[in-house]
Amino acid sequence: MALNLLSPAEFKSISFLDSNKSNCLPKLPGGISLRSVDNRSIGRRVHCSVQTPPPAWPGRAVPEPGHNTWEGPKPISIVGSTGSIGTQTLDIVAENPDKFRVVALAAGSNVTLLADQVKTFKPKLVAVRNESLVNELKEALADVEQKPEIIPGEQGVIEVARHPDAVSVVTGIVGCAGLKPTVAAIEAGKDIALANKETLIAGGPFVLPLAHKHNVKILPADSEHSAIFQCIQGLSEGALRRIILTASGGAFRDWPVDKLKEVKVADALKHPNWNMGKKITVDSATLFNKGLEVIEAHYLFGAEYDDIEIVIHPQSIIHSMVETQDSSIIAQLGWPDMRLPILYTLSWPDRIYCSEVTWPRLDLCKLGSLTFKAPDNVKYPSMDLAYSAGRAGGTMTGVLSAANEKAVEMFIDEKIGYLDIFKVVELTCDKHRNELVVSPSLEEIVHYDLWAREYAVSLQSSYTYSPVPV
Repeated sequence: MALNLLSPAEFKSISFLDSNKSNCLPKLPGGISLRSVDNRSIGRRVHCSVQTPPPAWPGRAVPEPGHNTWEGPKPISIVGSTGSIGTQTLDIVAENPDKFRVVALAAGSNVTLLADQVKTFKPKLVAVRNESLVNELKEALADVEQKPEIIPGEQGVIEVARHPDAVSVVTGIVGCAGLKPTVAAIEAGKDIALANKETLIAGGPFVLPLAHKHNVKILPADSEHSAIFQCIQGLSEGALRRIILTASGGAFRDWPVDKLKEVKVADALKHPNWNMGKKITVDSATLFNKGLEVIEAHYLFGAEYDDIEIVIHPQSIIHSMVETQDSSIIAQLGWPDMRLPILYTLSWPDRIYCSEVTWPRLDLCKLGSLTFKAPDNVKYPSMDLAYSAGRAGGTMTGVLSAANEKAVEMFIDEKIGYLDIFKVVELTCDKHRNELVVSPSLEEIVHYDLWAREYAVSLQSSYTYSPVPV
């Protein structure tokens, strides 16, 4: 695919990003209007007139009066138990059997691992999303004395999410497939340990009012938003001034911009700090992961987009920071380990002791130094795209996320080039402006997620891409 991209230095926006071209910002459909206001500290400030949904945590996190620590093992359900989030959650349960117990598990198609989890943690209910594998699961559990109830398909996943005995539900399913189970859990009054980004990035306008209606707590399980959540503990009302999201910078943080046109898939998959899945590694290289986290931070903590900043922090020790009204900066530090934010979502507002054997403590003297630098908007066009989509609101953020997911998939399959990822996302968002829904239903959120993926593929199919030879 060749979308006639210029060099990275000449990367210019089309109509979706017209707000960067002049002070005449576009009037978007659905009654959205944008206006610019000069601000010396951060340059142009852009505000959206749309009424945003109430945040999960309005800049502060304070336990409700009369909160009592859970007595005995806290019952939890895990949606996506065989994935990275699910397996790490079960590691926590295994280490703290006096603190947590599993009542229900849902997985996609890894029946072998799911059967092992059932034998170890003895849940009452199990769901396998791939209905054709139910008999295989039953055979794997034939020798289990106390067999769990098994419900296949999407309905089974939903039943796991709203299991009557569960107090908290860990949502580890990737993509919009995690939306319906999360909604079911909220409607059943379960607190959400949130690891599914689409719940807020795509579903925020629908999910947040629902959570407030049912008095449900949404606790972030990813490291950056958990860091912010930890930093705002006990802040007074209105004390939050700014959110600072830290980013590793990905595979190309030290590359010159002009070299990006030569990027191959293997280059994008070389993360400088750790090994991750292909999709998240490419997202780290493009910085789309951080752009999506900006949107999620807006929905979680109610900060204006002008007050959410991205900073490159190569060591990945500070997971994020907040600035208070008196200019104090509060940061959360630690070795990169997803188990810590997952643990905190399950134990909040309490803290659980962790042994040094399995949870190494941070030694700042051995670490030596921490460094920071501003991200390059030319190298990372994803930032402007994410902020623009966030300010448009409604279904636009879900379209951005879905288009990016599809574009990354096409890049990994060598159907488009690296720089084409940004253009595919931008073209998809621009096309969606005429159908933007400001306050979408769950059905509309899912509809436009599917639409964005199909439209992104249609862009790819019109061109022929020749990979850069090694």
